[in-house]
Amino acid sequence: MYHGGTNFGRFASSYVTTSYYDGAPLDEYELKCVAFLVNFDKHQSPTVVFRNIPFQLAPKSISILSECRTVVFETAKVNAQYGSRTAKVVESLNDIHTWKAFKEPIPEDISKAVYTGNQLFEHLSMTKDETDYLWYIVSYEYRPSDDGQLVLLNAESRAHVLHAFVNTEYVGCVHGSHDGPGNIILNTNISLKEGQNTISLLSVMVGSPDSGAHMERRSFGIRKVSIQQGQQPLHLLNNELWGYQVGLYGEGKRIYTQEESSSVEWTEINSLTYHPLTWYKTTFAAPVGNDAVALNLTSMGKGEVWVNGESIGRYWVSFKAPSGQPSQSLYHIPQHFLKPTDNLLVLVEEIGGNPLEITVNTVSITTVCGSVNELSSPALHTQGKDPEVRLRCQRGKHISAIEFASYGNPAGDCTTFSTGSCHAALSESVVKQACIGKRGCSIPVSPARFGGDPCPGIQKSLLVVANCR
Repeated sequence: MYHGGTNFGRFASSYVTTSYYDGAPLDEYELKCVAFLVNFDKHQSPTVVFRNIPFQLAPKSISILSECRTVVFETAKVNAQYGSRTAKVVESLNDIHTWKAFKEPIPEDISKAVYTGNQLFEHLSMTKDETDYLWYIVSYEYRPSDDGQLVLLNAESRAHVLHAFVNTEYVGCVHGSHDGPGNIILNTNISLKEGQNTISLLSVMVGSPDSGAHMERRSFGIRKVSIQQGQQPLHLLNNELWGYQVGLYGEGKRIYTQEESSSVEWTEINSLTYHPLTWYKTTFAAPVGNDAVALNLTSMGKGEVWVNGESIGRYWVSFKAPSGQPSQSLYHIPQHFLKPTDNLLVLVEEIGGNPLEITVNTVSITTVCGSVNELSSPALHTQGKDPEVRLRCQRGKHISAIEFASYGNPAGDCTTFSTGSCHAALSESVVKQACIGKRGCSIPVSPARFGGDPCPGIQKSLLVVANCR
């Protein structure tokens, strides 16, 4: 990639001129050549020839070449501290008597709908992005056939999630993904009673579009709804009379706040775990100390959380990453949201979960690590000096132990490490003297600091792993 991004010749895509892609305000004229050499391999250090000049690329690195000839920056030589977090449970919210529940009412009376129309309205045009939720409600008259064939509900949507209820009973859910097709389709068998039935569909957005052209023209929400009864003709419901409710009832009532929490009738939690569209509330005490505070919501499904009326965001732990684990299970509570005691915790759960397994955790950085090569660039504020490993614990903690230290050619990285064929015997004692008992320390990567060069002619580095308490 060359800085400027100009499409000379016939290399531009359709309807694109030779200017910088997307018309970015960069002037490519008379710029000097800059090249970026990227190595995606995690283990190998290949030598590549670029413009007749060989360059060795470190694993997982980017090298920037000034004038397309000289390496002026290499990500593998950046001096940065790495840290590992540890979460500690300080309170388990497993006392069933401290929890209360409120079932979100499922709208089923079109005459009470705020908006009605004989069409399917676009999601964001109704919600104005003031809520994730939009209810679509329609009535369907069912006349059973004699053959006892199943009834199939089909709903197609361009929202992110779709929940379906028939006569207020939950019948199914479907969701999309960030890189998946924009259309999601719910197909589910349903049971209907003879006569009028109510189909309530909850369209859910999980954030706004993050990229792409003409985002303002994109449409979301339900596009098509139909009923298939056995071999009978498909009954399309798009042009039936639809009722609309913007947002959830509990959302509109602000039952997640201390002031409005009592505006609805909360009940004992009892059998209301793993129940869709249910609100839960309890209280908890703030942990003592300065460590970050987080809720572990692994036992829940999808929804939103409030602490003392402040939303700490959406959660979606039921949507698993390719590893089979949720991409996030700990949800941070800013310290200024908390009081010493009686902090009100409210969740709205869409799919179903068990709030009795939620825990309050403190999260702290317990291990810090630095690895610097003797050829690394010094920190900006230490220009002209030797490169150095700089370690620093978070506020209120100090370096209590040195887990590993080696000046030479240590093997591995901050997660797996061992001494290599070259190792200075004074490595650990030098680092301990510089760091133990302090919040932060710095150790120059210099042979003189470690009693001389342990292996002349070999490129050396310093790897230090320390514990904070």
